[in-house]
Amino acid sequence: MPKPNQPPPGAPTRPLSVVIGAGGTGGHIYPGLALAEALRRADPYADISFVGTERGLETRLIPAAGFPLHTVDMIPFDPALGARRYLLPAALMRSGAQVRSILRRRGAQVAVGMGGYPSAPVIVGARLAGLPSLIHESNAVPGRANRFAARLTPHIALAFDRTRAHLPSGADADTVGMPLVGPVATLDRHGMRADARRAFGVPDGVRLLVVNGGSLGAARLNEAAVGLARRWRARTDVRLLVKTGPDALAGVRTRLAAEGGERVAQAVAYLDRMDLAYAAADLVVCRAGSATVAELAATGLPAVLVPYPHAPGDHQTHNARVLSEAGAALLLQDGETTAERLAELTEPLLNDPARLAAMSGAADPGTHARAADLLAAKVLRLAGRSAPTDPHPRTKEQYAS
Repeated sequence: MPKPNQPPPGAPTRPLSVVIGAGGTGGHIYPGLALAEALRRADPYADISFVGTERGLETRLIPAAGFPLHTVDMIPFDPALGARRYLLPAALMRSGAQVRSILRRRGAQVAVGMGGYPSAPVIVGARLAGLPSLIHESNAVPGRANRFAARLTPHIALAFDRTRAHLPSGADADTVGMPLVGPVATLDRHGMRADARRAFGVPDGVRLLVVNGGSLGAARLNEAAVGLARRWRARTDVRLLVKTGPDALAGVRTRLAAEGGERVAQAVAYLDRMDLAYAAADLVVCRAGSATVAELAATGLPAVLVPYPHAPGDHQTHNARVLSEAGAALLLQDGETTAERLAELTEPLLNDPARLAAMSGAADPGTHARAADLLAAKVLRLAGRSAPTDPHPRTKEQYAS
């Protein structure tokens, strides 16, 4: 994004400058971008920049959103490092010193860590520079970087209440929700439903199941979806929309054509408009990343959640329980996810609109839709700026399908 315009007369003489550490996966990067957008809404002249590494999705997503990205040298907080884990303290101090230089060069007043590899160096750099800092933890179980960073700053924000039990002893935290980027944050499923279903070619009276394997797809979900399409190929009352990821698209389409599943299933590499997909869907089968769980809670979309089994600390299972324990989703283990098992779970739901409505009503939208503004308000206060009035949350009825 181009450097902000000069503030008008009467504005603070020192522009707001915030550096955000966010990297690795979209689950850390997109909330960081949502925060950046909220800060710009609060202060159009703010200078917002990011810190990341050369390894994660941040190298593509952050510049594409128009924000400057500074990269630092950092090795992951990963037990798989083996003997190399002894290099971590020195690497952290080196990257922290790099961040300190970035903070000084940007004239930063606050540093924010959103999780992933860059989060800890940003908080260390802020400590070295004598600047206030804040971390946001998006998962129900904190990642290693944020568990470490939570010992260096008293300012901690959470997406989910249950995360508090996993913080270091004595750490204090506020639950602000999961910052959501783009139109999903303000989605009215009921109001958009007719247009969304037309966009996907779903006729009236037909139930739509969306299978979403995430940005890269999920082989387990793709395989189960193909089998489900084969099972449903003669039906006229259901449709499948399968987000395969780019690498698997051709193979999934070939199998759907060969097995007759393309009569009821459409396979796509990406879903650029998740708000449309959520509005059109009656039910979704997906992984349980923190952003996905927050989006489902905010929109009230019933789900079958299949946690990624190799997530650090099994945090996707803990994320999924936020919805499953409330009755808003079903939890299915990855190893049990077959076409037959999905059919056992989804067919009764798709045949029972009242149960789907009950699951939708059980979802607590919480503060996710306004989390970016709540988090921005905390950042502004740390910078000594007045924060705008918090937006009012919407009611569950506005999310009902």
